[in-house]
Amino acid sequence: MSRSIVRQSKFRHVFGQAVKTEQGYDDIRVSKVTWDSSFCAVNPKFLAVIVESSGGGAFLVLPLSKMGRLDKNHPLVTGHAGPVLDIDWCPHNDNILASCSEDTTAMVWQIPDQMGTQPISEPIVVLEGHSKRVGIVTWHPTARNILLTAGSDNLIIIWNVGTGEALISMDDHPDLIYNVSWNRNGSLFCTTCKDRRLRVCDPRKREVVAERMAPHDGIRPMRAIFTRDGNLFTTGFTRMSQRELGLWDPTHFEEPIALLELDTSNGVLLPYYDPDTNMVYLCGKGDSSIRYFEITEEPPYVHYLSTFSSKEPQRGMGFMPKRGVDVSKCEIARLYKLHDKKCEPIAMTVPRKSDLFQDDLYPDTTGPDPALEPEEWLEGRDEDPILQSMRDGYVPPKSRELKVARKNVLDSRPIPRRSMSSCDGSANLPPQLVDRLLEEVKNLKVLLEIGSHTLCPPLCPPPLSPTLSPSSVPPL
Repeated sequence: MSRSIVRQSKFRHVFGQAVKTEQGYDDIRVSKVTWDSSFCAVNPKFLAVIVESSGGGAFLVLPLSKMGRLDKNHPLVTGHAGPVLDIDWCPHNDNILASCSEDTTAMVWQIPDQMGTQPISEPIVVLEGHSKRVGIVTWHPTARNILLTAGSDNLIIIWNVGTGEALISMDDHPDLIYNVSWNRNGSLFCTTCKDRRLRVCDPRKREVVAERMAPHDGIRPMRAIFTRDGNLFTTGFTRMSQRELGLWDPTHFEEPIALLELDTSNGVLLPYYDPDTNMVYLCGKGDSSIRYFEITEEPPYVHYLSTFSSKEPQRGMGFMPKRGVDVSKCEIARLYKLHDKKCEPIAMTVPRKSDLFQDDLYPDTTGPDPALEPEEWLEGRDEDPILQSMRDGYVPPKSRELKVARKNVLDSRPIPRRSMSSCDGSANLPPQLVDRLLEEVKNLKVLLEIGSHTLCPPLCPPPLSPTLSPSSVPPL
């Protein structure tokens, strides 16, 4: 007599549940730009969504408490000259957000707790270094003010947004970069590229330390993220256009740890990873379902748990950092699903009868404090994230303003061209020339008052006054 053995896991019965209609966010015109981005970013204070706008790019920022129908007069964050392609909240400051756009720039914004009524159009700093559109922006997980951008010029630039300086530039990719993901302590990052290669890069050595050709046989876009153990979780397509996922050890790239075929669909699978539970949530653009898996150390290493299904397809997805979930309801993850004109939160919950804090579900998680300063990271130091307890739930940190060394930013920028129709035309002229012109105006007035009728041809400059000889004119 055979007896089936059920794998023991506290996450086997995790279920997803959408919130009530009045607890969602309605009347949001989600962007229709053709880019495989999530279009949504969320933290414990704000929800940000890339939206349709005329005359450039814009995104919407809402406090999480502002549920229901969106006020038509709610201000947008504008400033990009082209459509916004990606946004990302700073992990160390809940009021700081980075965005990138088709206008070849990335911008960093300070979002006030009270939005007001006027659009936010002045970023803290503009990062200019790419020659083509910038499609990826992601913050360093442990170092303060370190931001990575990747553009269609196949260039990866790492910035110190506190000074606006480009610290590191890497041009190891011969084709379009699909995604970039940091490892847990920010010492390495992995990339997927249109040349079908999966790369692991050391930014401070400016080199590719590991590489795998075609982890998935298909030519459709791939995605890759680091797990907490240093392995790589990938999603891609087979040669027959079936979607599949893989788990890889970057030190032994020859064979996968696990490779699992899923289904046949066109949407790129976007993975969202929770290092505390070692669970991955797969959300395909155009899908109406969210699959979730648990990664373990025993075969088959990637265990399918369940699927959350709904009727409407998703345009994008946001993933709440662990410190923003509701521990009183045994919520272990919260995703924000974008529809055509609304955003719907989905809570992933472990069914428990007790109302007490569940220590086994909530180990200490990554907190908002940076472990390193930019200079320390650049010199080669690595630190794991600073952890905090979740026993008291989410405690909002004090709002800190991002301090930017404006002098360094301005020194690295080109001098803006002034319009010829500017009212303040004298601001572009040397002071000696201004003094000379004023003196000539005074002399002309004197000549007119004493009845001088001598006029110059219309295109001639006015004559020098007798009191101002050419030799006395200061050199320009």
